[in-house]
Amino acid sequence: MEESICIEKLNSQNDQKIKNWDFLSSDLTGKILSYLPIRSIIVASSVCKIWNSIITSSSFTTKISATKKQPWLFLCGQNSIFYNNNQPFAYDPDANEWISLPTSTLLSQDFFIGSNGFFFATTSENFSFKPIFNGIWVQTSPLRFSRCNPLVGVYNEGLNPRFIVVGGVRFVGGLVDVEDRLAVEIYNPNFDYWELCPPLPADFRSGNSSQWLCSALLRDKFYYVFGIYSCFITCFNLDEHLWSEVQTLRPPGILFSFLVSCQDCLVLGGLCNSTNGPNFVLWKVDEKTMEFSELAIMPHELMYCLFDSDEDDKFASLKCVGLGNLVYVYNEEHHKNYPACVCEFSNDFGMCSWRKLPNLPPNASKFNRVISFCSNVSLDNILVGARI
Repeated sequence: MEESICIEKLNSQNDQKIKNWDFLSSDLTGKILSYLPIRSIIVASSVCKIWNSIITSSSFTTKISATKKQPWLFLCGQNSIFYNNNQPFAYDPDANEWISLPTSTLLSQDFFIGSNGFFFATTSENFSFKPIFNGIWVQTSPLRFSRCNPLVGVYNEGLNPRFIVVGGVRFVGGLVDVEDRLAVEIYNPNFDYWELCPPLPADFRSGNSSQWLCSALLRDKFYYVFGIYSCFITCFNLDEHLWSEVQTLRPPGILFSFLVSCQDCLVLGGLCNSTNGPNFVLWKVDEKTMEFSELAIMPHELMYCLFDSDEDDKFASLKCVGLGNLVYVYNEEHHKNYPACVCEFSNDFGMCSWRKLPNLPPNASKFNRVISFCSNVSLDNILVGARI
């Protein structure tokens, strides 16, 4: 009899605890939920109507978008023979895990690229875009100069996105147009209108593909184009629509490098020869003088974790992308499941830490081409969709 009374009392206390959760204020519940990774917040939005109303409120989504700024790494594998084998993945740094995205994310037959919240698909005739997590593919009006394999960037003019398309290969009668002036066009999605801008400087003519060029956006005002092997650099002023004089940004011993934007600064990441062998180094670049200072060197044991062969040219498959306070380095060849690592900086670049990313999900295939980019992921983008 005494045992049953104790059990009844315990159940009563548990019921009271459960009821106490029901009486949490929406502000306190929202604060607790805000500590979760974005993926867990999405799951929590389906738990009950109260949590859903809190999570989908504009005040909560704005707060989460402002506090969770670590950029995700997107890796999209393309199979040039079996389009159904194309696969997109995303790495969430808060949860430290890869996510397999729906294959419907990709347009199977087109060249695919991404930037700052959007996916893009281009052919010699068409240009299409869609928000990363929501919305449908939208085909734009024709480019004035159609091309394949261009650089694509996204910046904001006020609250409205703009897409800048630079360079790429133009075909005339099925042949590459060697006289192409490397056209630059800016797209306004609100009016479905392409604006023709001054072409990329002629110094880049021999490397008019995103295979040879990379780009970095700074403060929604300056769009830098950099030669991965040539080390040429130029800047497009998005207000004045003018290109700067071409300069050379070449640290000693550099073999190839990539320009990224981190914490409103330019960062160069590249492989260089040194007395102790190849190193992958990160430098901070002064945007006015183009002088550089070393930020970090990838630990040797971590760099060699990205490979499973002893071939001399194995390092050529390294690629680098970055945004915010993270710089990702990955191996685009099918070794050890496309391994990658990341360097995380403090707010003032005073400290950094390197770590290896987990392997891709086991369903990852072998691809003919891997495309990767960084993007901030906002809760609003996932729950509500992009507002264009």
